[in-house]
Amino acid sequence: MKQDYPSLGIKTLCRLFGKTRHAWYDYQWRSRDMGVKEDIVIQHVMDIRRSLPRTGTLKLHHMISPMLAQHGISLGRDYLFDLMREHGLLVRRRKRRVVTTDSRNWMHKYANLIKGVPADRPEQIWVSDITYIRINNGWGYLSLITDAYSRKIMGHCFHKDLSARGCLRALEIALENRMYNQGLIHHSDRGSQYCSREYVETLLASGIAISMTENGDPYENALAERVNGIIKEEFSLHHSGTGFDDTRKKIAESIRAYNEIRPHASCDYLTPEQAHLRTGDLAKRWKNKNIKKQVNAVV
Repeated sequence: MKQDYPSLGIKTLCRLFGKTRHAWYDYQWRSRDMGVKEDIVIQHVMDIRRSLPRTGTLKLHHMISPMLAQHGISLGRDYLFDLMREHGLLVRRRKRRVVTTDSRNWMHKYANLIKGVPADRPEQIWVSDITYIRINNGWGYLSLITDAYSRKIMGHCFHKDLSARGCLRALEIALENRMYNQGLIHHSDRGSQYCSREYVETLLASGIAISMTENGDPYENALAERVNGIIKEEFSLHHSGTGFDDTRKKIAESIRAYNEIRPHASCDYLTPEQAHLRTGDLAKRWKNKNIKKQVNAVV
């Protein structure tokens, strides 16, 4: 109003609307104060995004909560969502899939041992999968082995082809990182890489039970598929824009950040490294995505 009628004084405007000058100045101060607070929030969001470039709004709200309390800022998740949208910081999902599994092979298939079996401790169940990553001169293939309880990526290998060698190297690294000497099940799809003689012999020699999906349904290996998506979506690895060696370095940095920094909603917002030191039930902090459909955003 003051901008529309610059010739009118504050006293006159306040009298017209039945407000005191004190109320006017208090409103101006609170407006400026909120702008400063929003700047603080956005700066912290950008700091987190440097390590976790595509982290969604719900996890960001959890991660900045200590900072909000420190600065005396009251900011709900919906307000943060709107603030992120205003600044163009919401993350949209990509929908594309390249087939990396050929289950039509003659090799021996194993039964699904984990159906209906909840993981209640680390290194009870490992899930494995392969995903593709585009590099500037073609494709590379990332093999991941993830702990079903802690969601920690135990081993990974970025390889130039879909041979069993990449999966085997990821398994070797996972075995090197193993912390507990208890019964362990390795679960995968029925791809030729996981059915290969070298891979199976390595599992059996390590005393690890072998479990495989019963058909091509991705839900039978849903956790492994989900971790693939997190690594590619939140760390912008769908198209690295660099060569093989630089992409491999970026993947290693991303997995370190995933394991050590990123809180996981399935693990009571612990990081995978923290969850790997626990046992027993971990609270699930999922939010029903059907509640809010303003955008198809990663949460």
